[in-house]
Amino acid sequence: MTGSCASSGPDVVTAPKAGLLATAARPLRRRYGRPPRRPPTEPPAGARDVMLVGARGETIRGWLLADSSRPSGAPGPAALVMHGWGASAADMLPVAQTLLDSGLRVLLLDAGGHGRSDDVEFSSMPAFADDVQVGLDWLRGQSEVDPTRVVLVGHSVGAGACLLVASRDSAVAAVICLASMAHPRDFMSKALRAHLPAPLVSTALRFVERAIGHRFDSFAPINTIGRIRVPVLLLHGARDHTIPVADAHALHRNAPPGSSLLVIDDADHTTVEALDQVLPALRKFLREAAGATGGTYAPT
Repeated sequence: MTGSCASSGPDVVTAPKAGLLATAARPLRRRYGRPPRRPPTEPPAGARDVMLVGARGETIRGWLLADSSRPSGAPGPAALVMHGWGASAADMLPVAQTLLDSGLRVLLLDAGGHGRSDDVEFSSMPAFADDVQVGLDWLRGQSEVDPTRVVLVGHSVGAGACLLVASRDSAVAAVICLASMAHPRDFMSKALRAHLPAPLVSTALRFVERAIGHRFDSFAPINTIGRIRVPVLLLHGARDHTIPVADAHALHRNAPPGSSLLVIDDADHTTVEALDQVLPALRKFLREAAGATGGTYAPT
């Protein structure tokens, strides 16, 4: 994100602009391009350790969880769960438990640069999506998983990544989005205004797009959700001050038929355990989308 570039129109980078952007580039890249790392977490009891090769050759780590009280039997439904920015698979354990109790096997992934996965210099929503796709391909190959009944579940940036994967993979059974943004350009514009003078924000956004390697419009959830042909369940906290609940309403307007929006009154951006507050609706969604059976085991 350093250096200068020239383009037509209002985004021409003059020498003074280039100097200011170069000064701002390092903290911006550190804060918005390279995720913070936290110490790895011990695996939950009974987890199967998973090691996959990512799209850029890095090691992607995960845990495969199953309810040991349920018979293995025929291949059944499963969920792939992707955390948000700066988080890890461990942060999504409350979500995993709810899904396990609802009759699914669960693959919890650490995105590149997060949790136990290899470090990365730069990450983004498309990079998260690459990791989701790698995990999805692996999960579909497991003998205990029905490849036509895999649900993608994501939080925040991870939710946007799941929508991006589902928009180009027609075999995904359904998507559950926790606190997804509508458009990364809007989110980044707000963040950049805290570091740059207003006239430089549009130019900085172009720098960010070049660092990511994609235009924001190409992976914006508000656009990808409109290309999905399976149901999407949108969950958003009414107290979310990171991504406003208005984003969820905007996504719902573009969502495919059969989709639903649930706003959870006392949840904020990180309250992933709030799934339990909407358990009847969640289980109905999973039953209809993936043939999941919650509560007492019953073969499907």
